[in-house]
Amino acid sequence: MVRDVLAYLVARLLLAAALAAVVYVVGHLLSPDFPITVAVLFAIVLAFPLGIVVFAPLRHRATASIAAYDERRRTDRAQLQARLRGDEPTER
Repeated sequence: MVRDVLAYLVARLLLAAALAAVVYVVGHLLSPDFPITVAVLFAIVLAFPLGIVVFAPLRHRATASIAAYDERRRTDRAQLQARLRGDEPTER
């Protein structure tokens, strides 16, 4: 799970960094005193929807691994509560 989530996170961060570099270079060509903060903020705004579309397979894989982890945690918790009540443990 952690690997899938980290892969998605790193991909989104790299997209934002690449967009910031492109916006800064284009802005610097138009005006030599173009502020980098404007480039970073503009890149973040662009990276939100673009990352959702471009990295859909990574997002789906991360979401599926989180759901699988959550289901295992729920099952383990239910088994623990059953043992604490004195019920027979269920097989996986």
